[in-house]
Amino acid sequence: MSENNGTVARMPWVEKYRPNCLDDLISHEEIIATINRFINQKQLPHLLFYGPPGTGKTSTILACARQLYSAAHFKSMVLELNASDDRGIGIVRGQILNFASTRTIFCGTFKLIILDEADAMTNDAQNALRRIIEKYTENVRFCIICNYLSKIIPALQSRCTRFRFAPLSPEQMLPRLNKIIQEEDVRVTEDGKNALVTLSKGDMRKVLNVLQSTSMAFDVVNEDNVYMCVGYPLRSDIEHMLQTLLSAATFEAAFDTIEEAKSKRGLALEDIVTELHLFIMRLELPMSVMNKLIVKLAKVEERLSKGCSEVAQTAALVSAFFISRDLVSFES
Repeated sequence: MSENNGTVARMPWVEKYRPNCLDDLISHEEIIATINRFINQKQLPHLLFYGPPGTGKTSTILACARQLYSAAHFKSMVLELNASDDRGIGIVRGQILNFASTRTIFCGTFKLIILDEADAMTNDAQNALRRIIEKYTENVRFCIICNYLSKIIPALQSRCTRFRFAPLSPEQMLPRLNKIIQEEDVRVTEDGKNALVTLSKGDMRKVLNVLQSTSMAFDVVNEDNVYMCVGYPLRSDIEHMLQTLLSAATFEAAFDTIEEAKSKRGLALEDIVTELHLFIMRLELPMSVMNKLIVKLAKVEERLSKGCSEVAQTAALVSAFFISRDLVSFES
């Protein structure tokens, strides 16, 4: 018993606090209510869950499976495959086909196959899967989970009931976050909670992972410590950079300041651009200058996402501010 307790204590909080039943889930009430009706009426269709990471897709179907099957029958009735498993056409025709085509004599209901991160499956594998879904509907139900609906072939989409899992709102995340903070006895400040929720962008998994990492690295989970833990620019860093970009006498001085801050704190230029954008929107600039500056920042962000050199894009960022400063002087 003590060994089991030790294992639970060492578990990542994401797994430790994963909901065990549908009633434990904190969001998407309409989806959960619909699935509950399907289960109660014993008419569960094939399901397709899509949406950003950390929004409860896998937790929902695992909670649904626990509601459908007893602990004794769970392993024989549920097959779960994710991106770490080989899911090429061979696995679809072998493991999945074998599981779908065999009946269990002890449990008089359908089996469940969960294909997590199905957008990583090849088109050939998805086409092979289409036929299995059609042929063995009486014996098995499929739940396909993906981040991008466009990566799932239309033939599979049309055979499933689709549910979109939207990013969670702060109002949905905070009660569960507070409960875990209380359970784990973590010292957290209000600005620390706000930083966790802001950085997560609706991803509950990210909130818990960052909370656990920060609580292990620091005594108190506050805004600065959260940002330090994930390597994200601090508010003070961004304010200093913005001040430099708006007032530096030379291009070289501004460029060196940004590069020094990046190397000293290990910051990504993409994160700096994102945070600078929020500060720029509060500046009192002529609208025409503001528009041009935002467009230039957007182009820097686009080039970074395509893999361009950070040094060249840092120069482009500094140039954008110097051009804007000249335009302001010209307009005034």
